[in-house]
Amino acid sequence: MSTRTTLLHTAESLRTRARAGRRAVVMTMGALHEGHASLVRAARRVAGPEGEVVVTVFVNPLQFGAGEDLDRYPRTLEADLKIAEQAGADIVFAPSVDEVYPGGEPQVRVGAGPMGTVLEGATRPGHFDGMLTVVAKLLHLTAPDVALFGQKDAQQLALIRRMVRDLNFPVEIVGVPTVREEDGLALSSRNRYLAPAERRTALALSQALFAGRDRHAAQEALRARAASAPASRARAAALSEIGESRAAADAHAVAESADPSAIGGPAAVVAAARLVLDEAARLVPPLELDYVALVDPADFTEVRPDHRGEAVLAVAARVGSTRLIDNIPLTFGVPA
Repeated sequence: MSTRTTLLHTAESLRTRARAGRRAVVMTMGALHEGHASLVRAARRVAGPEGEVVVTVFVNPLQFGAGEDLDRYPRTLEADLKIAEQAGADIVFAPSVDEVYPGGEPQVRVGAGPMGTVLEGATRPGHFDGMLTVVAKLLHLTAPDVALFGQKDAQQLALIRRMVRDLNFPVEIVGVPTVREEDGLALSSRNRYLAPAERRTALALSQALFAGRDRHAAQEALRARAASAPASRARAAALSEIGESRAAADAHAVAESADPSAIGGPAAVVAAARLVLDEAARLVPPLELDYVALVDPADFTEVRPDHRGEAVLAVAARVGSTRLIDNIPLTFGVPA
């Protein structure tokens, strides 16, 4: 059942509104789709029936670089209001640029630091400084107890968490899993720019991630077998001598699996994803790869060959004039 949603345009009108319970905020740049709706529904669950869900709609000029799509970025406030209402939002806060930046372009901004210079930060210099600046301002203006962000923008989520921790913001940050279409394509406001042929090529992003995930799952299964039933190289050699080649190969693989490099490790996961992306580069229209990387979610540096713990397999590419990103989380190492 939908909630009656109030549209507000000023910080004063939001500040003077009576509130009870927890306030959960979902920050968007508009052009809402099912991915945003899933964030709002998650916020509704977090806030509870007595709490309040606020959806911000603001196209932030600071996070668009030269030649990027600020002017063509879709503005669909009326449709956004309906989607937010159906998903359970109490308020849509849609401030003007002057409301958010009353003195014009701000001279004091939040710097993203080293994590803001790699992957997306390397491709889009200054993007994360602009993103963090507006998130900081909107956290002040909306004063939430909890803010929810999509895991599709994994580097953005990691930076927001770091900013909140480093600058002592009194807010809980919650990540919500990526929503995908039936064919695997991650939902994005930019998908609407894709022509049918471009969309077919764009499927390579999620297909590459799934190929990396499958390689990872196979490696982890082999490592689990090594932990539960260790074998020796001597046993593999003995089996080979009596002609049990298949069993010998299996025993050898299990014996070697204590060494991550023996069964591929992170490099093999990236290679499996890259193979799909290389094939997509030969399609018409082609996929133009920006990067594919397996990184530590704490700082977005590439993981070591012996990495254990959480990781993010991330990809970014351009199809035609549309740039898309995607990622999936992976965990390396078998629990004791």
